[in-house]
Amino acid sequence: MPAGSRLDETLRAGKKALRTLPGALLLGSTGARLWADYLDPVPGFSGRFDFIHKVNIPLLFKITNNLAESLEPCQTEWFPSHLLMAYTGNRLSLEERKFITWNDCAVSCQTWTNRSDEELILRLETYGDSFSERIENYLYGLFNIEHYSFNVSGAIAVSDPTVFEELRLKPGETKAIIVAAAFGISGQDDIALLKERASSYAESGYTVDQLVVNQSNEYQIWFEKTPTFASSDPVLNKTWTYRWFLLRHNLADPQYGHLSYPLFYEGRSHKKSKKPFSKGGWEFSKLINLSVPLHIMDARWYHDPVYSEGPLRNMKSAPGEDGMFSCLTVDSILHSFANFSCWAAYKLFLVHRNTEMIVDLLPAMKSNISAWKRVNGNDQDHLMIEHKHTRTGKEYQPSYWYFHQFPKNPKDKATYTHLKRVDRAVYHYLNTLGVAKLCEATGDPEAKVFFWQAEEIKQDILGKMWNEDTKFFYDLHYQTDEKAFVKNIVGIYPGWAEILDDQFNGMIEHLFDEQEFRTKCPFPSVSADSPAYSQEGGWMGHFVKGRNGCVWDGPTWPYTNSIALDALAKESKRRNHQFDRQFAYYLREYSFLHFMQRDLNQPGLVEHYNSATGEPLSDEQEYNHSYYIDLLISHVAGLSIEKDGIVLDPLNVDLDYFCLDRVKVAGMEIRISYRKPSVSSEIPFSEDGYRLYVNDKLIFSNPTLCRTELTWKELTIS
Repeated sequence: MPAGSRLDETLRAGKKALRTLPGALLLGSTGARLWADYLDPVPGFSGRFDFIHKVNIPLLFKITNNLAESLEPCQTEWFPSHLLMAYTGNRLSLEERKFITWNDCAVSCQTWTNRSDEELILRLETYGDSFSERIENYLYGLFNIEHYSFNVSGAIAVSDPTVFEELRLKPGETKAIIVAAAFGISGQDDIALLKERASSYAESGYTVDQLVVNQSNEYQIWFEKTPTFASSDPVLNKTWTYRWFLLRHNLADPQYGHLSYPLFYEGRSHKKSKKPFSKGGWEFSKLINLSVPLHIMDARWYHDPVYSEGPLRNMKSAPGEDGMFSCLTVDSILHSFANFSCWAAYKLFLVHRNTEMIVDLLPAMKSNISAWKRVNGNDQDHLMIEHKHTRTGKEYQPSYWYFHQFPKNPKDKATYTHLKRVDRAVYHYLNTLGVAKLCEATGDPEAKVFFWQAEEIKQDILGKMWNEDTKFFYDLHYQTDEKAFVKNIVGIYPGWAEILDDQFNGMIEHLFDEQEFRTKCPFPSVSADSPAYSQEGGWMGHFVKGRNGCVWDGPTWPYTNSIALDALAKESKRRNHQFDRQFAYYLREYSFLHFMQRDLNQPGLVEHYNSATGEPLSDEQEYNHSYYIDLLISHVAGLSIEKDGIVLDPLNVDLDYFCLDRVKVAGMEIRISYRKPSVSSEIPFSEDGYRLYVNDKLIFSNPTLCRTELTWKELTIS
């Protein structure tokens, strides 16, 4: 097996298509700026294609033939690095492998066979007159994108120029054709460079098979800088691999406008019209500040911090009018969602220790906290008021309508109440604490001020939002502090923030109640005993945002599952590992969301799910607004990075063995392994017990899983 095929073979998935457009095929490989929303089942790149943001280009190029109008039914095989399409009919056969390279080339490698008794005629077609300029054996063109400040220029190269007019195959003849189209920003990317990129594939002299192997190898290279995880549970193993693909699939580097640094998109698909060159609707392919910290929680473990630092740098360079970190397109500074980016920046710092970056970002992070207090604060306490129910990213959570008895029309603004939200308050606490710790690490004298502020926020959360009778944290009326007695999933966020002691025991147990959060597809976004609970995302029996709309009144979301599992793990550790078994169950259930029909051969994560059945409720596969990798590192392997060293504290999730390897922290390489003594010695790990290696040297071992703390000095003993 070629070296580059490892990821491809692990995640290959047969046919992957949009649920709402069954013939629309998905493509795993993405460029820094170019990607496919979907592909039509025709040779070439027909479908909907996007560049930096959603632009809905309907056709890059395709090859037409004179013998078969349709090449369906065809066999398709999805790989992370490319797509295989194969068709065999009475008149012709075709095998095509296509992919988009990181430098924004759309490459199609086709092998045609004429099975008829007449000539097979093949022609290259492009969109209208967009590629009407031909110079020698190349086509040059331009797509006008009216709703953004850039236009897309391109160059097309082919392995056989006769395909521009008529490429004729005699009966029984087989012919391989390679077509490559390179795209860039008109006026910024030199057209000669685009021609060179395209010709490096189409005129390389490589065979189709060689080009595909090269692409697979090149795609694999990015993953060589990830940690590895292997265990006795194939569900965890495959989800781990898929989550790293998820980050790579949504990685972008526009190098333009407000997005001058790399970032991860929340998704590549979109809730938009598919009309050519249209803009209407919502798109996820931009910097969405709500999802930035979720990306960082996983991506901070990548060996190169540039992809985690990039979104922070983008937000710092383009602050909102009020000084908040905000959503960004290349042209626009948009609104701001509640998020914990400053805390995630601190967690990133602990792994990579990039002090220079932190010193550069600290003023922007301080401004972000000040803006929150100015816009969302109040004079009575340190809690944050949410004025728009969409701004915590959890629109239509029933607590906003609690004080109006959950009216049938939630769109009437007179029927919902501004709230002091638990999630925004916890984010505010973590952001403030993160800035305090970063100030401390860099010698900034304001550290004491931010530590004091964080403590005040903490005391207000614990003192005002907790209800002793029901053992839960609730949103508050923004004026009276009256509790909105709706158990939103965010009510357990204080456990995630690690601000609880024994007087708050009973909170996390709500996750285990079948009448509340232990639905068949946990965790619902609001407790199942709420009068406004709706498992499929409608509102009081009606759809308020369409069949696939975002409504946080009952569906299950990977976003909050990641935080809820983090909270459960931390509470289990705080309470002497009392809930390890429950964590193990919910971790596997969360893992299964990453596979269609719970089939490990069909990886695919969407935005939200029916909390009673597990049915995917949205059609944005490879969706990216949650974290998972960090859960396995922090709670299954048990590795936490602290200021003065590391803590090992794994949960017992009943694995026979596991090995977390190739973790790079503060210049050290860490490996953590475990094997039950009773397990066969034929498994990959030959040594019993729980073990820590630093730079291949055994530093710590114990016969069983256990907790221990190690200082940097202890970790670097020669």
